[in-house]
Amino acid sequence: MIVPSIPGFGFSDHVSLADDSTARIFAHLMTDVLGYQNFVAAGGDMGTGIIKSMAVQYPQTVKAIHLTDVGYPNGTEDWSTMSPAEQQFGQFIQYWWYSEGAYNMIQSTKPQTLAFGLNDSPVGLASWILEKFNTWSDNKGNIENSFTKDELLTNITIYWVTETINSTIRTYLENARASYGPQGPKAPVKVEVPSGVAVFPAEAPMPIEWARRMVNVKRFTRMPQGGHFAALEVPEAWVGELNAFFWSADAN
Repeated sequence: MIVPSIPGFGFSDHVSLADDSTARIFAHLMTDVLGYQNFVAAGGDMGTGIIKSMAVQYPQTVKAIHLTDVGYPNGTEDWSTMSPAEQQFGQFIQYWWYSEGAYNMIQSTKPQTLAFGLNDSPVGLASWILEKFNTWSDNKGNIENSFTKDELLTNITIYWVTETINSTIRTYLENARASYGPQGPKAPVKVEVPSGVAVFPAEAPMPIEWARRMVNVKRFTRMPQGGHFAALEVPEAWVGELNAFFWSADAN
């Protein structure tokens, strides 16, 4: 099992790259550096875009993927072709962007303005990070139902001591530049390699129809507990779901 550090994050150099560039680096790491000619990949959040890109760019090498989200509407969709469940999902995402998406807008457009403040203030950095862990987890009103203080402080400390919050949030700008050019947003490319998808209850209520538009769904599971950072919040459930898919005939 290989757990890479995304460029610009934590243990990596202070460089910000779009998902396609990171996907090429990870593929080089796996094949040319570590010598794996075939492998499977799993992730969510920032990892979703990277892993989908790896599967699209290297379908003969990436044999299967597992995701906790498959991507979200970006303005290229024809909603008249969508199922009622997909349209309801789209309305939810639109509401979510207006109520929770400010972080994404500033990180995608003016990251440096935010970065200097967060890099100079441990309280500001902690507040910015903890708010996301609290809002995006299945914690029933108490963040410590999902994460221990040690887990939260470790995460914050990694950003603080490495001073990577700047390069981390600038990654959003690089992805925005790659996806939204003068001609408007680019339509996503569907992943054709076998894909498993797990939807956690504190995440957006993604219907299977939407997942099938984005990836080649072979397993679709609605999980009983967990949120956006499922691998940290409910690691045993997340690993169990990965094993169930990757060891199945559908992933091979």
